[in-house]
Amino acid sequence: MLLLAAGCQSSPPAPAPTTSAPASARPTPPAGSSPAQRAAALAGTLSDEDLVGQVLMPYAYGSSATDVTPGNKAGNQQLAGVDTPAEMVARYRLGGLILVGFSADDPTSQNQGTTNVDSPQQVRGLTTGLQAASAKLAAGSAPLLIGTDQEYGVVTRIKTGVTALPSAMGAGAAGDPRLTEAAWRAAGDELAALGVNVDFAPVADVLGNAGSSVIGSRSFGADPTQVSAQVAGAVRGLQASGVAATLKHFPGHGHTAGDSHDALPGLGQSRASLDRGDLPPFVAGIGAGAKLVMSGHLDVKAIDPGTPATFSRKVLTDLLRGQLGFQGVVVTDGMNMAPAKRWPAGEAAVRALNAGNDLLLMPDKLPEAYNGLLSGLRVGDLSRARLVEAVTRVLTLRFELAGGAAPEMSTVGSAAHREAAAKLAAAAVTQLRGACGTALRGPVQVTAAGGRDTARGWLVEALRAAGVQVVTSGGTVVHLVGYGDGQGDLRKGAAVTVAMDTPYLLAKSDSPVLLATYSSSQPSMAALAAVLAGKTPAKGRSPVPVTGLPRSSCTAQAG
Repeated sequence: MLLLAAGCQSSPPAPAPTTSAPASARPTPPAGSSPAQRAAALAGTLSDEDLVGQVLMPYAYGSSATDVTPGNKAGNQQLAGVDTPAEMVARYRLGGLILVGFSADDPTSQNQGTTNVDSPQQVRGLTTGLQAASAKLAAGSAPLLIGTDQEYGVVTRIKTGVTALPSAMGAGAAGDPRLTEAAWRAAGDELAALGVNVDFAPVADVLGNAGSSVIGSRSFGADPTQVSAQVAGAVRGLQASGVAATLKHFPGHGHTAGDSHDALPGLGQSRASLDRGDLPPFVAGIGAGAKLVMSGHLDVKAIDPGTPATFSRKVLTDLLRGQLGFQGVVVTDGMNMAPAKRWPAGEAAVRALNAGNDLLLMPDKLPEAYNGLLSGLRVGDLSRARLVEAVTRVLTLRFELAGGAAPEMSTVGSAAHREAAAKLAAAAVTQLRGACGTALRGPVQVTAAGGRDTARGWLVEALRAAGVQVVTSGGTVVHLVGYGDGQGDLRKGAAVTVAMDTPYLLAKSDSPVLLATYSSSQPSMAALAAVLAGKTPAKGRSPVPVTGLPRSSCTAQAG
């Protein structure tokens, strides 16, 4: 239905297929040149068409670079006038491509047009094919940027066969940046093995609004100092594996209730409040060496009222570049989201570049965005100096990521990685009501709100492995709730209620014991089982305040 509806719209013609520059014709920077020097030398030789392509990072239909189903072919034709992802890379001389996907609990699924991440082997094949297509281009001496949103928790694109980490909020509850760094190092190793070299994570938003369903457990918590330490740990972990980290959503999406996929949320804080409450994690992430910052579709009223931050020179160039000193790549949030679609795709692309973005993510209409940038360059709406500056940053990042060989596929889901995830998950489990350290007595029945059967099954399996008798009726009831659940999803009279997302709903539960895992992953369910079986204490502390409940009901961590 989406394709049929989109097919009624007209788009400007796609650019003609490119003719690849032979390797011998590409500039050869002096031996020992830095990535920035190589990037500047290469950018100085590129045609207008190649320059424009470098700042675009669309998605494509298909789980292979060259072999697609008829439906995916139709999707690519509608999106870009090509049949395959490899043809998209070649025709538009792309600097990058994002891998997409969605699930039922994903608050970002609105702008994910397809799913092309099925399994580790499939993703590795796709990325290998994309790199082969990119290598034939004029900028092909640097690896293509291949990114995805692998935040863990509710926004996790690649799920099958990889190590599952707890959500960011789970890491915040654990409160140990060393555990976070180790877990995210494992995540980086696995992404690198799959051929993904950019992760659009971690989320650096400080959660100041309990009603935020779009950020929620994607945030490390409500305290700027603690969030800063967690963000820095995640950045260090990812980038130690050669995967570029991205801080999002600048200058902070956590104090809004609105969803920037659908409308333009307003940030009403004063500039002093932004400095104290929203910017510190971005500063910490930049200090840890984050290679990208994602601009948010946010109305920052204290700086540039009425203009989405993505299109605000005051926010991106004056604040992020000038005051915070960020020198890496600024990437937009999805240009197919509502606040970016207030302008035609070509005009929006020019506006975003002029504001200070270097890379445009998921253009709404790729041919229009490409031709709009090309036209803007030629009529003077987009200066060559600004475009070359953006391209040089993108190419610098590409050369920085051109290091050693990717890890072996055997590293994906390895025992060492599972252990790092398990340690973080175990440290995250939080008890917010009830005496700590008391094992469940008698048979246990595990129930869950609708759609939580996978997590419920993992918990049942882990409880039985821990020696707890689990029954299908009667017994002591442990009830699970997760993302998007409300008061009607609670079970009256349950002995234990567990929040597998943000813990706010626990304030409405009548259970004598309240626990939070902040995540419904298998490691989180195993950690929960260990607490319920009395084999380990609940060591976490809620990283957000919950009305009427302590951060932990365990004496040593109460408060």
